Amino acid sequence: MSDTQARIKQMVEGSKVFLFMKGTPDFPQCGFSMRASSVLNHLGVAYNSFDVLTDMDVRQGIKDYANWPTIPQLYVKGEFVGGCDIMVEMFQNGELEQLVKPAE
Repeated sequence: MSDTQARIKQMVEGSKVFLFMKGTPDFPQCGFSMRASSVLNHLGVAYNSFDVLTDMDVRQGIKDYANWPTIPQLYVKGEFVGGCDIMVEMFQNGELEQLVKPAE
């Protein structure tokens, strides 16, 4: 495992809810990241995040880690959940709240 993959694994497993995004929850740098963080904020869930724009190794590495080509990416209890569209769909049908609320 590369150093970058080890760092990603540590981030994902070190937080019950973790979002890789462009920008920060307070200052998202793309519409998808804004939507993803807004969904989590709306649910009132505590989560950690990482701004992939600050580290190109992590930006590429997270795509390889999850075998998912886009950012943002949500992880709950160390498991990859999906990107923005999946998060929004799960939020709308109530699944995301059920997934993240017990994680707190």
